[in-house]
This record gives sequence, structure tokens and C-alpha cells, in this order.
Amino acid sequence: MDKLKKCLLLCTFFLEFASGFYLPGSFPHKYYVGDQLSVKVNSLTSIDTELPYGYYSLPFCKPLEGVKDSAENLGELLMGDRIENSPYRFKMHVNESELFLCQTNALSVDESKVLKERIDEMYQVNLNLDNLPAIRYMNKDGFFLRWTGYPVGIKVKDVYYVFNHLKFTVLVHKYEKTNTMPGVIGAGDGVELITTDDKSVIDTPAYMVVGFEVVPCSFQHNIDLFKNLKRYDKYTAPIKCEPATVAGVIQEGKPLVYSYEVNFVESDIKWPSRWDAYLKMEGAKVHWFSILNSMMVITFLAGIVLIIFLRTIRRDLARYEELDKEAQAQINEELSGWKLVVGDVFRVPENAELLSMMVADGCRILGMAVVTILFAALGFMSPASRGTLITGMLLFYMFLGIIAGYVAVWLMKTLNAGNTNGWLSISWRVSCFGPGIAFLILTVLNFLLWGSHSTGAIPFTTYIVLLLLWFCISMPLTLIGGFIGTKAPHLEYPCRSNQIPREIPSNRFPTWVLVIGAGTLPFGTLFIELFFIMSSIWLGRVYYVFGFLLVVLILLVVVCAEVSLVLTYMHLCMEDWRWWWKSFFASGSVALYIFFYSVNYLVFDLKSLSGPVSAMLYLGYSLLMALAVMLATGAIGFLTSFFFVHRLFSSVKID
Repeated sequence: MDKLKKCLLLCTFFLEFASGFYLPGSFPHKYYVGDQLSVKVNSLTSIDTELPYGYYSLPFCKPLEGVKDSAENLGELLMGDRIENSPYRFKMHVNESELFLCQTNALSVDESKVLKERIDEMYQVNLNLDNLPAIRYMNKDGFFLRWTGYPVGIKVKDVYYVFNHLKFTVLVHKYEKTNTMPGVIGAGDGVELITTDDKSVIDTPAYMVVGFEVVPCSFQHNIDLFKNLKRYDKYTAPIKCEPATVAGVIQEGKPLVYSYEVNFVESDIKWPSRWDAYLKMEGAKVHWFSILNSMMVITFLAGIVLIIFLRTIRRDLARYEELDKEAQAQINEELSGWKLVVGDVFRVPENAELLSMMVADGCRILGMAVVTILFAALGFMSPASRGTLITGMLLFYMFLGIIAGYVAVWLMKTLNAGNTNGWLSISWRVSCFGPGIAFLILTVLNFLLWGSHSTGAIPFTTYIVLLLLWFCISMPLTLIGGFIGTKAPHLEYPCRSNQIPREIPSNRFPTWVLVIGAGTLPFGTLFIELFFIMSSIWLGRVYYVFGFLLVVLILLVVVCAEVSLVLTYMHLCMEDWRWWWKSFFASGSVALYIFFYSVNYLVFDLKSLSGPVSAMLYLGYSLLMALAVMLATGAIGFLTSFFFVHRLFSSVKID
């Protein structure tokens, strides 16, 4: 029996260690009456500026045991989250009111200035209890609004007020054991294994935290009443928390006094449903119907184009195959179109190595997106686990380096008619191409964050970890993939290229106009979903509809393939055999519209964004996102066109 207990405890430890990847509601923490609940604080954030700052950068109360960082994963560090302990302490199912927290020192000139700046920039304080962010409700102009966190303070008629009294409401649900198997108890941050042998433990009522609400108030405390009080002592005078009134004025040379109260309310909300309050997005009906409408319209139009296109090709091939050799020679002299570029269509393109690297890295990004969204749609990367989505994306990108190396070497081998010389060089370049661009952009942005003393800056140790992941995981896997690519059979061309390139007829307008314009169709499949993603990233909303995102991704892949295929056929019909790069950018040009949309979102939806540093950060991250989309969609278009052209000319009799 003791061995069984130890085994179960060990399994519990590993489950807790890997708690970032769990189905929402699978691991509830159970607390007994009187157990201490610890509130944690995250970085201060604002929709007016993309510069997060540490909670204790402002004159707030600090814990008696000192400030301690909580365990953070790689994704949290990259997102700028800094989880720390706080001075707020609750006892499970014990209501307490008018608790004295602390009195700060007299505010200096700098402290008063920084505090007022954070209020002007609308910074929010983010608290967490049992991994639930504090949520705030308010009615405004007849609308019921939900916000995570609460503002540092407020400015009324050129006077600054601080929210120095917090009214917490903790929603709890009584734990009901449904089986006799050992269970997990959470007390604070720890876990404990219990069995049904302990009757006293079973009979004691236990509760789970299913909601965490906060109401901030600005209250003018009487400093004389705090002289003999210690932390967590009860305030001798009543404190009325009225959000509609403010009284706690910020004055230079005077201290700030903080207090709080907590009330526990039993709720019918069950553990798996406790995140529903955070996942309710405004405009849900618009979200549903707009996505469905886009999917139907884009699929219908692309299907019609594809049907017409296939019928045209079949007719051309049928007519061509019915002729004898002499007639074919005669018709080749009379007709124009894709049949006349047979001696140039497989000519090696300019900058073939660069094209191979971009296609290879695009395949890796596409694979990363598919796997990450699939895991998120299945619930293994829930919003309850901060940073796991970014961590998963990063790890999947590193491990899928084997695909990038394989595609790059296989493509170069095909372009060089089976010659594998230089495979090691191309594999090494691919391993540095995508990660190198990302590191360059992130380093520039990180210098801006360091200069602003923001907690959003990537720590130096995290940089070392990223470099180790790059050089110790991604690069070796890319080289292994390249070696496997040398052993894979290459695609043999159905016709040989002429020694002298065929002259391309002049066109009325540049063909690149069609290539750039082709990106509007893929953009139409995702621009609505893009709005929700942008709102999640920059407005602090929780994005959770990964099922929709998976459907949109599949639709995007289909449309990119169809668009690139149609554009490639049009260029061949115009006797333009330089289709390689154009097929890549026909679908990859959607990135241009995504970046323009990002600029539009900055101008019209983030109008309150202040400071050039914030704007540069926003544009830098938007550029990185657009480049990733360009590589992924460009790889889809190129490979589709490549196999189509090979199939098309393989269907024609060539002597």
C-alpha cells in the first residue's frame, strides 16, 4: 500500500509539473475552511502602451517575506509576464473586512510623478488567485462590461486619485467526491495526496475556487488610526467601498494607505466552467456568422474558378493528344500559350537557393501552426495556463526543423537534376534563415524595451535558453532533415530546358500587379478572425475559439493553393515561363495586406496608443507576424504550382 501511495504521489508531481498542457478543469485544487489562499500579481499592462512594468515599480505594499518570483515558463517570459507574490492573504471561506495592509513612506517627487504617469496611461493591476485573473464588472451606458484587473487610479478634474482599497469576492464551489480513488488537495501552491482511509479528511467540507472578482475603491484613510495597527489588523473605522466616489488623493510628500476586504460566496459554477466568464467575447453572433459567411463565399468562388480552370486544361490536353506528330508540330507553330514554353518552364530560377530556403522555412511554420492550433483546439493549451501557447509554438518550430532541412535539400536536388552537392551548406543556411530573422527583429525590439526599463524585455538568461534551443535542437534536426533529403528520390522533369531562353512577349500591364492583387482572396478568408486575434494580443482579451481558427487555417491553405495555381496557369498562357517566384508571392502577398491591416488597426483601434516606442514595438511584432505568414502561404502556393506544372507537362507527348 505504501508503494502505491508513493507511485500515485510521484504521478501527481509530474502531472502538476506538466500542468501547462491539460484539459481545462482536469486538475482542481481543493481547499479546506481556513486554508490560506495566496494572491499573485502580474506585470502592469495598458492598452495605451505596449510596455509592461513590474507591479512593485509603483509604491504598493510589499510582502513581509519579500518579493519572490513564481515559476514562469518560457512563453510567459517572452510575453512579458512577471508573476510575483503579493501581500494579500485570504482564508478559505472566512469573510474579512476593513483589513489594514500597509502605509507607504511619504511619496517622493519621482514616485508621485511615475504614479500619475501610470494613471494617465491607464495601466491595469493584474491579480491572480488559484490561476484565475481578477475580473471587474461595470455598467456603462446600458452595457455590461467585463475587464480583467483594475486601474491603478483615476484622474478627475486634474486631480489624481489612487485605488487604495480593494473589495474582493471569491466564488467557491463545494467539492463533491465521486469516487474512492486517491485525490489531490491544493493548499496554497502545494499539493497533497489523500486517500479514503482518512475519515476525518473525507468528512471535512472542502471548496474549489471558481471565480475571483475585484471592486477597486479610492478611500481617504485617517492616518492617525493606523499608528498602532499591524498588517492584517482590522481597521477601527468602517470603510465604505463606493466605486462611484473617489477620495484617496495622490499628494507629494504624503504616504498612501492600503486596505482590503474579502467575501466568499458559494456558487453553482462548477470547476470546468469557471473560465466561462473570461471567455465570453462581445459580438459572438457576429463572430459566428461572419466566419461562416466568409468560408462559404470564398469556398464557392474558389471552387467555381477551379472548375472552369480544370475544364479549360482538359480541353487543351484532349485536343493536343488527338493530333498526330505532324499535326502537333504544325499546331505548335500556330498556337500560343503554355504549350510553347515547354523548353523553358523547368529552367532553374534566379536565386534558387533563397527560394528553397523560403519554401522550406514556410513548410516548417505551416507545420508549427497546424500542430499548435490542433493541440489548442483539443484543449491541451488552455487559456488557464499562461504562456503555454507561445512555448508550444516555439518548441514545435524547433523540432520541425527536420522538415525544413528535408524540403530545402529535396527541392535543390530536384532543381539540380539530382545533384546533391552542397546539401550541407543549404541545410545550414535554412537552420539560420528563419530563426535568424526572428532573432534580429526581437533583438532590436528588446533594446527598445530595455531602454524603457520595461518588464517586457526578454531577460539575458532567456536569450541564452533561446540560443541553446536554436543551436542544440533546431540546427542539428535541420541538418538531419537535409541528410534524409539527399536519400529521397527527386522529381524528374518531363522535358529538358533549351540552351537559349525563350523571349517573353510584352504585356499590356506588369504581371506583378496580378501577383500582388491575388493576395486579396486569401486575406478575405482570415481578416475577420484576424480582428479577434489582434484584439486578443493588443487589447488583453482571451482568445479561445481555436476550432474556428483551425477551420480558417484549412480554408486558407485551400484558397492559397487555388490562387497560386490559377496565377501560374495565367502566366504560362501568356508565355511567361518565369513562374517560380510569382507562384510563391501569388499566395504569399496576403502578408502585405495583413501588415496594412495591422497599420489600420493601429490607427483606428489603438488610437490611444502613446509614445513612439509603443508604436515601434507594435509595428515590429506585426512585421514578424507578416513575414511568418508570407513564408507559410508562399510555400503552399509554390509547392502546389510546382506539382501542377510537373503534372501538366507530363501529360503532353514530347519527343
